[in-house]
Amino acid sequence: MVQKRETWFLLQTEPLDAAVNMAIDEALLLWHSKGKIKPTIRFYQWKKPSLSIGHFQQINSSINLDHVRQLGCQLVRRLTGGSAVLHDEELTYSIVVSENHPKIPKTIEQAYFVLAQGIVQGYRNLGVDAEILQQQLTADRSAVCFETPAIYELVVNGKKVSGNAQTRKNGVLLQHGSIPFRFHEDFLFKLFQFPDEETRLQKKKQFKEKAVSLYDISSKKFTYEEVEAAFYKGFTDALQVDTKPFTLSKTEWDFIYHLANTKYRSSSWTFRRESDKTIGGI
Repeated sequence: MVQKRETWFLLQTEPLDAAVNMAIDEALLLWHSKGKIKPTIRFYQWKKPSLSIGHFQQINSSINLDHVRQLGCQLVRRLTGGSAVLHDEELTYSIVVSENHPKIPKTIEQAYFVLAQGIVQGYRNLGVDAEILQQQLTADRSAVCFETPAIYELVVNGKKVSGNAQTRKNGVLLQHGSIPFRFHEDFLFKLFQFPDEETRLQKKKQFKEKAVSLYDISSKKFTYEEVEAAFYKGFTDALQVDTKPFTLSKTEWDFIYHLANTKYRSSSWTFRRESDKTIGGI
């Protein structure tokens, strides 16, 4: 007997600023924890170049705040862990689902492995032969996401192609990640502090050796809509789910903007560190 495919929500939003994007992801987690919404897949963009900081990441010792301001880059702290990610030309996804869902393993790493199948399939739908590489973690950490090693790495020809992070809160798993179309290394490496110019140039060179974007590995310049469709099919095929559109109500938007203004735009959140069951750099 063929098992009926489960139906999840699909949320697609227009490009928004950094605080609102992070507030939506947290709102989805909260609403799902209260049983108000189904498990949800979301695809989104950023209105301006934005640097998202990992939940536990220290800003003052790693981020060049003067350059962030001068370059007009938005700065936001994520609910999830890991290192900083520059969101510019990319597709960003998030997935919200109960920790107890039968499709989700109990451990954070294995849950990531399951969800990463959708990312791998998304790349393959675009003709890119991505794979999941398992490796040993080291103590070497970087402030830049695509330089940071992880237990499971999404790679093409040995280079990292996607940065992802996950948290679990109120019995709900939130995973979100970046599918970069291209990197702007000069812009990116102005946002971080280095002891001298030589170190900055060396780190930028190492970054190019470790990370690769979609346009680096494909001769076709895909549209945003084509990439979104490929990863939508990747996730729904990998998870064996269908979706129905989720439209945010005025009340829900009001809650999101309140959360964005009181939390994600606030210096008390941006410059603090909290304790949570969070994994990043995956």
